[in-house]
Amino acid sequence: MTAYNRGDVVLVAFVFSDESGKKLRPAVVVSSAAYNRARQEIAVAAITSNIRHRSFGDHLLADWKGAGLLFPSLVTGIFRTIKRTMVDRKLGAMPKREMEAIDVKFRQSLGL
Repeated sequence: MTAYNRGDVVLVAFVFSDESGKKLRPAVVVSSAAYNRARQEIAVAAITSNIRHRSFGDHLLADWKGAGLLFPSLVTGIFRTIKRTMVDRKLGAMPKREMEAIDVKFRQSLGL
């Protein structure tokens, strides 16, 4: 089974929140290395190229190319836990500075 690291940008089939369908979209692994080693799941946050629609908890990426993405993108405050086998492939890795900014947004969203 493939191991994924915090900050990896992966392609995942995301189920819509109303469960009406799913869409293959990029996501960033947000779970820790210890979590990823101990479980068969990883926690990911969705990434979208719809940068005009921003909500609380979203982070607009300055270095989207450095993350392996094809278009200007933002990391959404939409995250979930998925089986590692649900990952289609790895696209790249989120630059350290971007992960630090994402962490700030998640702490705000979760009240941590």
